[in-house]
Amino acid sequence: MVRVVVGVAGGTVAAAVLVSAVRTFVVPRAIPVWLTRAVFLASRRMFMVRANRADDYEGRDRVMASYAPMTLIVLPVVWLVCVLAGFTAIFWALDVGALREAFRESGSSLFTLGFAPPPDLVTTAAAFLEATIGLGLLALLLAYLPTMYTAFSRREATVAMLEVRAGSPPTPSELLIRAWRIDWIDRLPELWADWQAWFIDIAETHTSLAALSFFRSPQPQRSWVTASGCVLDTASLRLAALDLPREPDAALCIRTGTVSLRHIADYFSLPFDPDPSPDDPITVTRDEFDEVVDHLAAEGLPVRTDRDAAWRDFAGWRVNYDALVTGLAGLTMAPYAPWTSDRGLAYRRPPLRRRA
Repeated sequence: MVRVVVGVAGGTVAAAVLVSAVRTFVVPRAIPVWLTRAVFLASRRMFMVRANRADDYEGRDRVMASYAPMTLIVLPVVWLVCVLAGFTAIFWALDVGALREAFRESGSSLFTLGFAPPPDLVTTAAAFLEATIGLGLLALLLAYLPTMYTAFSRREATVAMLEVRAGSPPTPSELLIRAWRIDWIDRLPELWADWQAWFIDIAETHTSLAALSFFRSPQPQRSWVTASGCVLDTASLRLAALDLPREPDAALCIRTGTVSLRHIADYFSLPFDPDPSPDDPITVTRDEFDEVVDHLAAEGLPVRTDRDAAWRDFAGWRVNYDALVTGLAGLTMAPYAPWTSDRGLAYRRPPLRRRA
């Protein structure tokens, strides 16, 4: 009876690992997997211990840059260890010998070494099954790594392009000012369309392959989260503060970004209000908003004279994604950027540099 219970427990462990692997890499849907999440949480705690010892953000960034890639390498090791333990229990239940012989049989089968031949047909079938699972787990990881890095490169190409248009760190005021100076303000709908496609892409890739959320940009000052916040704030300022014809594409970009970031935040169980009121509080203050609008006016952009109405409109747009960008910035340890990662985090604002 004891052997039956142990065998069933071992089979359950092996089945749980197989389900975890399939849901992590194969199922194209945001399905939380407890084993995968446990591995990433445990790894994150260890990396955070090292990161907190760093003296500055650059040091923390260097530590956390290895977090997601290293954990992806550790994950199949954990899977293999669990399968090894599960089939050890199964072989012991099949009475191949003492626990040591069962472990030897399981290891020989899992890694297809063949130095411990199964004694009968049932154990042979179990050995074939374990070998198939072991090879399948490694094949899954190897097959999906190129997919992940392709999605990462696609994401980062758009993020890097934003640096040219909005500075580093990217700010909505800089994006609008540069567009105004080069007479590109009328072509902003092209930007909104590009970022709508980008938001849809990250909503799909960063939930079905959740580790991508923690892959850091090649440059420490870049982040997909701060880039998202910059584009959404730029669209909100364009609609609320500029005295120009209404731009529906900007509103669609805000809606697309909000929905996409909600999917990612929901996957990581980040708190947000799915139906906020336009007058709910936001992390951007009225003084900060007025400062940016004054800056836009000083650069010659046509700003609305009714500043109160402009603030109400901006707050009404921002409230949709405010908790999303700030929550994701904290989760991913995003670099400093105004109105996103600096909200409630211990970032020291860098000194302003005068233009030459």
